[in-house]
Amino acid sequence: MSANFVLRLPTRRLFCAGLGIVATGIAAPPIMARAEPSSESEQADRILVLKSKRKLLLLRGDNVVASFVVALGAHPIGPKHFAGDQRTPEGLYEIDAMNPYSRFHLALRISYPNAEDELRARLAGRSPGGDIEIHGMPGGYGHFDPAAGVKDWTNGCIAVGNRAIEQIWSRVTVGTPVEIRG
Repeated sequence: MSANFVLRLPTRRLFCAGLGIVATGIAAPPIMARAEPSSESEQADRILVLKSKRKLLLLRGDNVVASFVVALGAHPIGPKHFAGDQRTPEGLYEIDAMNPYSRFHLALRISYPNAEDELRARLAGRSPGGDIEIHGMPGGYGHFDPAAGVKDWTNGCIAVGNRAIEQIWSRVTVGTPVEIRG
């Protein structure tokens, strides 16, 4: 399966073919929380994900311009080691594609695996996996952003509510740095 990714640059859009989206194996609807209040118009120059706090922060310089509650891979503790381990990576990446046609409500692909991830997997004789994204809810949820707690449900992606992903999408571009901490 292939999907179309939109590469959003500050001055124009480019289109290219990308790899398919990894299925999440959702047994029940995941529970997400609303985005915290924020300034709607301020662009972010980087994204910081704090896995242990289940937070995604949009930063401009040292200032937090928005904060969102996230769900992670089903096995959230520790970095991703290989394909299928259901862990969310840890390290330095960037947004390398924007997919408005994802089976989730908007998807920002992260440049996982990096060189360190590749080496760790190769030393273990495994594939590092890929297709790690920041994305909204699966199709059919509309503008679903429940105010309840979070359940980790992805295969390694970073999931937010649909209103949250729309705010994130509008404030970042391809090339935006992403740091994911444990």
